[in-house]
Amino acid sequence: MTALLALSAALTFGASDFAGGLAARRAPALTVSWFAQAAGLLVLAPALLLLPGVLSSSALAAGAVGGVAGACGLVLYLRGLAIGPMGLASPLAGVAGAVLPVAIGFGTGERPTTLATVGIALGLAAVVLVGGRDLAAGARRGASSRSPLLALLGGVGFGVFFVALDASPADSGLWSLVGARAASLVLLGAALAVRRVGVPRDGRFLALALATGTLDMVANVLFLGAARAGMLSLAALITSLYPVVVAGLAHSLLRERLDRVQWGAVVACLGAVGLIALS
Repeated sequence: MTALLALSAALTFGASDFAGGLAARRAPALTVSWFAQAAGLLVLAPALLLLPGVLSSSALAAGAVGGVAGACGLVLYLRGLAIGPMGLASPLAGVAGAVLPVAIGFGTGERPTTLATVGIALGLAAVVLVGGRDLAAGARRGASSRSPLLALLGGVGFGVFFVALDASPADSGLWSLVGARAASLVLLGAALAVRRVGVPRDGRFLALALATGTLDMVANVLFLGAARAGMLSLAALITSLYPVVVAGLAHSLLRERLDRVQWGAVVACLGAVGLIALS
């Protein structure tokens, strides 16, 4: 169940990130992030009724910590997607987002089976490789050198978000996501007010922001379910395979070309999921 839920989260996060990257090319990343976070409430409100839990201060606090880290990570990540190739920024964020929860999972005594361990190693390698050609090209150009750094910092924020959600009480249902969303909206709203960032009157931007936030919240719910159903290290690793989705969408819709290394990474990702699912 962990592998299935986490894989579903990866697919949904990938679609959300692709939409967010497009939106960030039409408006500031800060604006995109706030609208996306607000749009996620459309999913969270009814989900609370379908998946009830025990409301507690610890659940809200854990969520708030994750929400602040995730909001900062999202702004940085979307900016990285906007100024550089999506096939470059996404895998770097995926690696950074996976390393922290995997390390904490191992540090707290999680011991995956041999097959799962091989799958973790293969998955981490795949997330790195999926950057392939774009990573090398970005380093040569130098002009997009900020994109990798922003993506890495964004990924660290996502890693903290994953760990914070996993630390919430097991019986809290989705209340940790309420804490996360409330904290992120307040933080991003304050930043918008201070910087006096305008809201674009662009129907396509609003549609992309709505899609980004809706899909992001669905992915959050799926990840939370995966982390509670099994080990954090496995849930975070599989979820962090979302760069494959971003790269695939960028290839098919934006004509960003995938080289042999990137296609090999796609196969490696599928193999990683298969090994973990069989363990």
